[in-house]
Formats: sequence, C-alpha cells, structure tokens
Amino acid sequence: MSKQPAISAAPAGYSEGSIRVLKGLEPVKQRPGMYTRTDNPLHVVQEVIDNAADETLAGYGKRIKTTLHADGSVSVEDDGRGIPFGLHPQEGAPVLEIVFTRLHAGGKFDKGASGAYAFAGGLHGVGVSVTNALAQRLEVVTYRDGQTARMAFAGGDVAEKLTVRAQADGERRHGTTVRVWPDPRYFESPMLPVGDLAHLLRSKAMLMPGITVQLADEKKKETQTWQYKGGLRDYLEQALPADPVIPIFEGEGYAGRDDAGFAEGEGAQWAVAFTDAGAPVRESYVNLIPTTAGGTHDSGLREGLFQAVKGFIELHALLPKGVKLMPEDVFARASYVLSAKVLDPQFQGQIKERLNSRDALRLVAGTVRPALELWLNQNVEVGKRLAELAIRAAQTRQRAGQKIEKRKGSGVAVLPGKLTDCESRDLTVNEVFLVEGDSAGGSAKMGRDKETQAVLPLRGKVLNTWEVERDLLFKNAEVHDIAVAIGVDPHGPGDDVDLSGLRYGKICILSDADVDGAHIQVLLLTLFFRHFPRLIEAGHVHVARPPLFRIDAPARGKKPAQKIYALDEAERDAILDKLRKDGVPESKWSVGRFKGLGEMSAEQLWETTLNPDTRRMMPIRLGRWDFAQTTGEITKLMGKGEAAARRDLMELHGDAVEVDV
Repeated sequence: MSKQPAISAAPAGYSEGSIRVLKGLEPVKQRPGMYTRTDNPLHVVQEVIDNAADETLAGYGKRIKTTLHADGSVSVEDDGRGIPFGLHPQEGAPVLEIVFTRLHAGGKFDKGASGAYAFAGGLHGVGVSVTNALAQRLEVVTYRDGQTARMAFAGGDVAEKLTVRAQADGERRHGTTVRVWPDPRYFESPMLPVGDLAHLLRSKAMLMPGITVQLADEKKKETQTWQYKGGLRDYLEQALPADPVIPIFEGEGYAGRDDAGFAEGEGAQWAVAFTDAGAPVRESYVNLIPTTAGGTHDSGLREGLFQAVKGFIELHALLPKGVKLMPEDVFARASYVLSAKVLDPQFQGQIKERLNSRDALRLVAGTVRPALELWLNQNVEVGKRLAELAIRAAQTRQRAGQKIEKRKGSGVAVLPGKLTDCESRDLTVNEVFLVEGDSAGGSAKMGRDKETQAVLPLRGKVLNTWEVERDLLFKNAEVHDIAVAIGVDPHGPGDDVDLSGLRYGKICILSDADVDGAHIQVLLLTLFFRHFPRLIEAGHVHVARPPLFRIDAPARGKKPAQKIYALDEAERDAILDKLRKDGVPESKWSVGRFKGLGEMSAEQLWETTLNPDTRRMMPIRLGRWDFAQTTGEITKLMGKGEAAARRDLMELHGDAVEVDV
C-alpha cells in the first residue's frame, strides 16, 4: 500500500495577493471544459450555427451556409437581419465587439413581446464569446441597413477594429458571416467531426421546413444541400430502421394568448413511428437546439403517449387479465423526432444537452395526449394494432420478472413491517427510498408511484457503522431493516457476494436538504461503502436531491406565474438574480424555505424529488480508488478515536466551509 502524501498545516504563500480575479474571456481560456465540449471544436462552431438558426426561427432568414475552408477554418453565413454594430447606449463600445468579447451579452435575454427573439436556442449564458475565446482568429462581417461592418479577433481580443462601409449600389445584402479558426490547444483533437456537423445542419433544415441549409467542403469541392418541405415526418421516414407497423403519428400544438398555464407560442411539434425491428431513432430539440441527453420534453412525449394509449386500451377493454401496462411498454418500440418551443428553457450543462425545465413535461404531455387520443379514436384499427404492440411488450416484461423471482427461491426473510413495498418485481424499474423520518415517509408513501417505488422510513439517525463488525450489524434495527429490504447480505470489497436477491435497481437515500440531512446521507453512505460496496460498484446507490427553497414568481411578459424550486442558496440566488434582470420587483416574489421533507406535501415531493422525469438524482460512483487507502481517510472522519485528526482537518479547511446556521 502506497503512503498518502502528507498535507501541510499551512499552505505556503497564501495571502490576499493570492486571489486572482479573471476578467473578460480569461475564465473560458483557463477552464474551457466548464463552457463547452473540449473533445473537438464542434460545439464552438455550433454556437455560431445556432445564432444563424435563431434568425431563421424568428422569421428573418431563409438560408444558412457552412463552409469548411482548406486552411482549417469554418465559416457560417446567414441572410438574417445582421448583428447591430453601432455603439451600445450603456457600454459605449460597438455592439459587435460586446457580443464577441463578453460573456452573458446578447440580444436574447429580453423575452418580452418587444424582445428581438421570443424563442431562441442560442442563449445559455455564453454563446459565441466562448467560440471567440477558444479561437486563434475570428472574423465577423455583418450586412445591415445598407452598410457592411467588419471586425477581427485573435485569442478573444480585438485584432482589427470595427470598420464600416456603405454597400455598393444594388448590393443591399443583409445577414452575418462568421469565420473561425479554432485553437487546437484547447481541444483533444483539432479535427472537426464532419459527420456530426452534417447531422446537425440536416436537423436544422428538418426543424425549419422550407429553409435551405448547406455544407460546403473546399477540399473535396462538394456541397451538400438540405431542405425538408415535409419537416419532421420526411426526416423520420428517411431515418427509420424498418417500416413502421402503423402510420406515422404527427402533430403540433401551441399555447394561445388566453392559455393561463403557458406563454403564448409555447408548445411542441412531433412525428412518432412504431417499428418492431431495429434500434429506435430518437431525437429531440428545444428551440432548434439538439438535446442529445433528452430531458423533460422527452418525458412529456413519453407521458402523453402512454396516457393516450392506456386510455384507448381501457376504453376498448383490450387489456388481458393480469397484465399491468407501464410507460416503457408503449415507448419501447417508439421512434420519434420532437421539437419543443419553450420561452425560457433551463438546460443542464453549458452545451445544452438536456432540458431541465419542469413545466416542459406538462407542456408537451398536455399537447400530445389529446391529439393522440383523437387520432386513435378516429383510426380504431390502427389503435388496436398499437395496443397489441404495447400489450405484447408488457407480457414479455412480466414474464422476465417472474423468471427472476423463481431464481431467488423460497426462504426469503420476512420484509420489515414499516416497508411500503412497490407492486412491480422488475429490478430494472424498481426503486426503494430510504427516507428520513416518519412524517416525510408518509408524504413519500402518498406521493410515490406505487407500481415501481417503495418507501422505507428511518427513525432517527442511522448508526455509524464504520467500526461495527459485520456480525454485529443486525443488532441495530434500522440497519437490519435496510439489509432485509434490499435483499443483499453485508459484505466486504473482496467478497464474492450474491446479488441475485437484490430487490431494487435503485436504492435512493432521501433526507432533508439541510445539515442534518447531509449528516444522515454521510451515515448511510458510510454503511454502503463499508458493508455493501458491491452495490455502489454496480451503480445501485443514489442520493435524492430535494429542494431547500421554493420561489413563487409572478407573471412576467409572456411567462405566467411560476413556482420555482432551488436546491440550495446558490441556486436560489441565481433564480432571484434572473428575476431582477427580468424586471420583477422584489416585493412581487416570495421565497420559502422547507424546514424538512415532512413539510412538503405529497404532490410537491413527487414533482421535485420522486418523479423520474423531473427530479434530480445523484448516482454514487467509485472512481479510481484503493480501498485500503480510502479506508484510512474515511477513518479520520468516521472513526471514534479520531477527534484530533478531525480537528486538524477543520483547522486546515475551515475557511472553505459554508456554515448553515
């Protein structure tokens, strides 16, 4: 076992002068991975393409052309309005310079009726300023109001100041052209994945029927052109792995001016096909941005499809006795393309790979469900074929679950009386929540999905089991109940443990979002790391993340009144800061803090913490670890005779701790 390096008692040279203040685009250059993908330059090019697409989405452009130049640079040209280039009224600098050299600057923050962009994807706090920061050189030319303006940048700084000239007679161009030379120092590979770029551009053409999108390659001397007059349907038909078993279901729906739940124009467009062979095609977009990791809009489509098909099956009494239909039974063979329009989208990560806006689930589900119900009841024979496909999937799933149960055999220990179990026996969907306190356990029991979610309330704080011998573990009633409920015996890191008795695919720790809740999390994680390490290793252990705050925000612009949940103080402050930027007076919003899970209603707990489509769940993973070395470090924190070591740690790192008082 290698020896851990000693930690010095006082970091050398740490003083007021050690604190660095990064200005301008310097944060992007220092930590590019926080702002974009660094495996290749595709995403920084996509930022430019997204801006061009936003112009067409707003109705001001009909063409986007991307060119791969022989010198390794990439240019994106659109025929939109052109970026303004005059002096900014407050900043006193050319707007063109501000857009490309400052984070959090752009024309898409104003979401009101008078805003330049009502629905835009190219806004997530950073945009083309990140492209500029990570480029050896960037040139921008904008054509607007009969004039042509030009600027050039190097490493994010102005290299050639703004020049403006009048357009020649008859020229009258409008739009923007950006040419960028990505800096290879910031990327694992400087090569642009042309196939991924082509797919991105093709999707833009699909999402905006009638728009022409081109990709020109100077080296190959070829140009690809895409235009989809049939939009999503034409695109999906080309991408399907096999012929659909029923006709493609397509539709769209958007909120009107009098819709109290959503802003005018919010909604979705979709095309869905069901096949019985091949890998399903699933692509989703928000305001033209590809969400490769899905999100709440995908969940809304899934929910809408399930509820409509389930209702059709019940109406026509098609479900065989003993068969329980679940969402994945309907969704298993579904291929789809989904395009959602959300006024104020909340994305996960700087590359916008997943939509987190909770309202989007209700928005899409409420649009898709009635449309599919109407379609199925107008095409009853088609509906019966779809019902047959879903029922067959449910029967296959249930047979697989029964086989697993038979392998477990008899002689299973009697389950704890306080465990409220789920109905399903399918390990792939079952979850158990280890809930702090009986009152919170009551809310969880009422708010859960009875089919797949079990609840085990824990009274008081769980025993610190770090130094408890395995043979003595079951003297503690709480630990005994946890072990029996999950169906796995305590074991060590090197033991050959039998996981065939495992009853739940996810074991979720659910505690208050405060210091006491964090302590309970630590005690339970200690139990699993010390005595059930294979469960962590196999990815079965998770920590639920309930909110600490609820912000009631009034209607603003096109956005209706909202209830917004925040995990912690930092997220609360970010939400309030955004409300201020939207011009909402502080007297118009209210902030409430949950004292504990027991204070949340069953509906609130479901929406924020239990619903797989809208919750935030943190999987517990083991990185590159040495059990013996890690054991020594955890002993300092959890060992009974380690008060001196803990005091040293607190003295060393105390200034980095945020105290919750």
